[in-house]
Amino acid sequence: MDVLSRRALNRATLERQLLLGRTGAPALEVVERLAGLQAQDPDPPYVGLWSRVTGFRHDDLTTLLYERRVVRATLYRGTQHLVSAADYRWLRPLLEPMLERWRRGAFGRATPGVDPAELAATARGLLSGGVLNRPELGRALAERWPGADPVALARSVQGLLPVVHPPPDGTWGRRGPTPFTLADDWLGAPQAATSEGARELLLRYLAAFGPATVKDAQAWSGLTRLRAVADELRPRLAVFRDEEGAELLDLPEAPRPDPDTPAPVRFLAALDNVVLGHADRRRLMTAEGRRHVGVYAALLVDGFVRGLWEIRRAKGTATLEVRLLAPLTDAEEAAVAEEGERLLRFAAADAPRHDLRLQPME
Repeated sequence: MDVLSRRALNRATLERQLLLGRTGAPALEVVERLAGLQAQDPDPPYVGLWSRVTGFRHDDLTTLLYERRVVRATLYRGTQHLVSAADYRWLRPLLEPMLERWRRGAFGRATPGVDPAELAATARGLLSGGVLNRPELGRALAERWPGADPVALARSVQGLLPVVHPPPDGTWGRRGPTPFTLADDWLGAPQAATSEGARELLLRYLAAFGPATVKDAQAWSGLTRLRAVADELRPRLAVFRDEEGAELLDLPEAPRPDPDTPAPVRFLAALDNVVLGHADRRRLMTAEGRRHVGVYAALLVDGFVRGLWEIRRAKGTATLEVRLLAPLTDAEEAAVAEEGERLLRFAAADAPRHDLRLQPME
């Protein structure tokens, strides 16, 4: 059985994630290829697509949201994601048991005595044919359950019902209360649960994040018991080992580039799934890097997390601040500066002046 080095896994993952070279594919195709984009905040999915798609413009994603071809909803791991409307219809029923566990763990104590079925039915009635933002929904639900936390009641609905958050929510620069509407109303079609859902999900995961372990797939999706699904698919899969002996599954035809393939500098979106999509994240970062990527956006140099970044604005200047986890060579600094200026032109085009600051982590 072939052994894949850390660097081989790195290059394979970057290739699947379109981070070894930008693609000319449409944004919708990329969203589906990546099995969705992490979307806890509105701006990161735009940065995530910019880092992968040649010539990506903000309107390319905004239009998809308004045309209802992409939706924002609570999905993997109980977190906000953007997925295509077609994928949402089969994903949401598949993830429903996990989302109920998420709701119970996150909000069960704040909603004592609230029957989940009654809460779901009441919320469905309130949302049917219309849109309420989270505070409005929470207040309406608190009229029925005055002893419960209105925020917890409203947030619980994200686990209990297939709801989406329609635009302008989820669009670039958007801030404000999150709107809720029933997915069936917004998409004009019911959910489409399928017995093939778990197998499809694992195959899509391997296509976007493989080679990977079953634990990796479970960490990304929030689902459990994928071992049985993997065993069913095993005749169709390629099997490898990592350097520690863990079993890695993959699609036989999926790309696995030479470990020495050059990897360009990339500024990843905050909470980009490429840095969250594995239980074992050593293919992309050290333990030190892992401590920070759940909070800050990551910078890839030679394919690995070498720094963290954010854009700050003051007095007409947008400054890209990069905190380095390890020193860079002169050539690497030049590449970071070049890609950083591209990022500023995309993310801070309205700022009269741009600046870049590199400094070590404190």
